[in-house]
Amino acid sequence: MMSISPSVPEPREPNVYEAPSTPRWIFVVFIAAFVLIGYLFYASNASNEARTKLETEFAQANLKEQRLAAQVDQTNSVVADLRGKLEVTTQKLGFTQAELAQARSLAQNIRQSQKESDEKLTAQIGQVKQETDTKIGQVSTDLTGAKGDISATRQDLEATKAKLTSTVGDLGVQSGLIARNQQELEQLKHSGDRNIIELHLTKSKTPTRVGPIQITLTKTDPKKFKYTMMVVVDDKTIEKKDKTADEPVQFYAKGVPRPYEIVVFDVTKDKVNGYLSTPKDTGSAARGQ
Repeated sequence: MMSISPSVPEPREPNVYEAPSTPRWIFVVFIAAFVLIGYLFYASNASNEARTKLETEFAQANLKEQRLAAQVDQTNSVVADLRGKLEVTTQKLGFTQAELAQARSLAQNIRQSQKESDEKLTAQIGQVKQETDTKIGQVSTDLTGAKGDISATRQDLEATKAKLTSTVGDLGVQSGLIARNQQELEQLKHSGDRNIIELHLTKSKTPTRVGPIQITLTKTDPKKFKYTMMVVVDDKTIEKKDKTADEPVQFYAKGVPRPYEIVVFDVTKDKVNGYLSTPKDTGSAARGQ
């Protein structure tokens, strides 16, 4: 049953309005934007640094290129200078390329000619050596024959020496060995017993010096082999008249105990040939030196 009672309004609870919560995607967007801004800032800085680095490297590369270009220019200048000097030197030497090639060819020809000359010379030396060996053998044979000839000559000299005679001079003094011809005179020279000086006199009024004395031939008689002469010794004149060939004509010099001797072995018209013999112990005066 429905009670009738006054209706009392029911108390209402106050309306509480909750503020709407921020959507989560906003935070995500904000964070993404922040990250993007940071990235863009970092990328900008990195790009600037990279650009700066590239510009620096580019500048350095340009500098290196300029330096290399300068070095190339300098090298080209040096090469050009050297080429110019070479051309000037070549011009001074008067050589052209053709002349240089000709000179090289000439040098090659000279070397080839020298080689051929050396080979020819070697062959000639071998031939000369062979001929020399042959001649040496011939000389050895000739020497053997010469030894025999020398031995025979020595025997002849001994025989000639045996023919040399000793006689008494015109002063009565025993003479030594005398020579009667030119061959015996040569042997007498080698005997060494006395000083021998050859004389060849012609008839004259003027004296002829023979060693330490002077002689004037005044007369000859070829038929009788006689002659006359005037001898000057120590400023004293001695006449030797009508003397015979092969006769020792003797006279003394001052201070010499043994006599000087003149032997004439050949008498012709107005001429005589022979020798003057002086003692060995009289020194250089007797030799006329």
